[in-house]
Amino acid sequence: MTTEIDTINSQRKMLSEAGYAEPAISYFIEKKYMGHLQDASQISEKVGSCGDIMKIYLKVDDQDIIKDVRYEITGCAGAISAAMAVVDLIKGQPLDKALTINDGDVFKRLENIPEKKHHCIQLAVKTMHQGVEEYQAARAH
Repeated sequence: MTTEIDTINSQRKMLSEAGYAEPAISYFIEKKYMGHLQDASQISEKVGSCGDIMKIYLKVDDQDIIKDVRYEITGCAGAISAAMAVVDLIKGQPLDKALTINDGDVFKRLENIPEKKHHCIQLAVKTMHQGVEEYQAARAH
């Protein structure tokens, strides 16, 4: 009988053999920022060139600090790990700082993902930037 630990170990092995570094694998397996926020300040959605769909939920306080973030993702391990890394980079940060986060910052956090999955990092960053920009635009009115 296969246990949950066997399944996780199998996933780790497959992802490692595919070129994912340990931080990226952990982000994918743990998925600690997946889901939605009931009281989100902003919800934005983007569809990637590969067809992956990302929805970001931002909870922002009155000081423009990102208090919480969640992603809902229909996509691959690359998309999920990239989005989870974005959350670690922006949670607790001012909105303006979040807008400075780029693909390179996320790649450094993941350490490595297969080259053909680099577009997943771009999608995670673009979705986050879109969410922050839409939040700021709505507040400016």
